[in-house]
Amino acid sequence: MISVIIPTFNEEENIAQCLVSLSHQSVPRSEYEIIVVDGGSKDATCEIAKKYADLVFTQTSKKVGGARNDGVMAAKGDIIATTDADCILPPHWLRQIAKDFSDPAVVQVYGPVYPIEEGLGNQFSLFLANMFSRIGYYSKTFFYTLGCNTAFRKEAFIAAGRYRCIDAGDDLEIAMRMKDLGRISFDNRLKVGFSMRRYQKFGTVQSIYEWIAIVSDGGESGKYSYCRKEYK
Repeated sequence: MISVIIPTFNEEENIAQCLVSLSHQSVPRSEYEIIVVDGGSKDATCEIAKKYADLVFTQTSKKVGGARNDGVMAAKGDIIATTDADCILPPHWLRQIAKDFSDPAVVQVYGPVYPIEEGLGNQFSLFLANMFSRIGYYSKTFFYTLGCNTAFRKEAFIAAGRYRCIDAGDDLEIAMRMKDLGRISFDNRLKVGFSMRRYQKFGTVQSIYEWIAIVSDGGESGKYSYCRKEYK
């Protein structure tokens, strides 16, 4: 069983295409579950999600990292895959994730992204992001594990301390702890359609800079805390 976790907040314009792509995976629907963790949407996000997802509920922990943590703790699967509500997943996504975890040494897997929106600027921005990701992986200096396209073993993720409550970079920072528990693998076949709306709002260079700054901080500044919640 693979559990797919999707955090949402007012995503009625995007969530359907994401969930439809997840509903048309090349593995049987009985082999994976879809969990949508909502941040208190005021639109029709939850109503749309309930048409496709196995479980839809409101998060109790803070920020996106907390939503993912809540989803993980409600998940039935031993393998957790995470994506975003405005992404489009290829039909082979879950099958390839399952193949990657056939190696017992692997604790986390991630892949590249491509822009859903048209435009040379969008393509160039994600070319840079993917190049940055590959440089980090092959040099073994850092892991650019975006939350829109990553998966991990549930047991290892919990042992690592789960996601932290930060404004950005929680999906990168977790790899710094996961690498101490096993191997992190980059799979170029896990290519996910990625919405450029956040890049367009903040800028590619600024977005990457802020992610690097947060991850490099390592939690020493006290600007954020663990997304802690007691689960039975």
